[in-house]
Amino acid sequence: MIKSMTGYGKGQAEAEKLALTVEIRSVNHRYSDVGVKVPRVLMPLEGEIKKRVGEKLRRGKIDVFVNQELTMTGGVLPVMNEPLAAGYVAMFKQMQERFGLAGDISISLLAAQRDVVALREEAPVEGALRQCLDAALGQALENVEKMRMQEGEALGRDMEARLLITEDLLSRIEERSPCVAREWQEKLRERLARMAPEVAFDPQRVAQEIAIFADRCEITEEIVRFRSHLQQFRLLFLTAEPVGRQMDFIVQEMNREANTMGSKSNDADLTRQVVTLKAELEKIREQVQNVE
Repeated sequence: MIKSMTGYGKGQAEAEKLALTVEIRSVNHRYSDVGVKVPRVLMPLEGEIKKRVGEKLRRGKIDVFVNQELTMTGGVLPVMNEPLAAGYVAMFKQMQERFGLAGDISISLLAAQRDVVALREEAPVEGALRQCLDAALGQALENVEKMRMQEGEALGRDMEARLLITEDLLSRIEERSPCVAREWQEKLRERLARMAPEVAFDPQRVAQEIAIFADRCEITEEIVRFRSHLQQFRLLFLTAEPVGRQMDFIVQEMNREANTMGSKSNDADLTRQVVTLKAELEKIREQVQNVE
């Protein structure tokens, strides 16, 4: 079963006042390129996230986004900025002495000053953090893998349909190929027959030229190799491992055989069929670019 490199997956999990959301987006790429963006508290685990994603998604440009949220049960604590509060108290006392002001420095006055009291997120417990991350990341990977497999099925169906067209074109080329040398031979003999009264020619040399032309037009070897490549390509549909690069190589080889057939054709009808064959191969190659 082939897989596409295009996919999206999302996972969410909660554990001990902590909630994490993991999103994974992947597109086609020649190699494996995993990028991870995490909140500060998860930076020590960035390498582990990248490794786990790379083991599951073997090829593609993959972006992983991890967002941290606080649950309704807490996670935020008020904290005092003690150096700043002490500075305000000292300043208020200095103002009383300098200007002879009466009154006490109340807690409400001090707390009203900017940044004296701040809200700080409660650091999550490491065990809960890992548990939450494992669950959310696992869910996201499962979902993106499911989408990549669905996309892969669609790619496989499209390529299989084009392979059938390619096989039909190859059969027509194979059927037409022997006729090219035979028709050229008949035309040559007719031409020589018309010239016979005026021009003398060596029958042995004529037979030689016919043999050379027939050999030059012979494409049986290319057709056999092309069919072998088709068989190898189809076997890759059944492989569980990433096969995108192998498919790309085989399509290149098929295209090379088609080019050789075209250069040997010496026949307008055969050339048209080869051109159509190459057009189908190009469509297959475009689909292969997105196979993992």
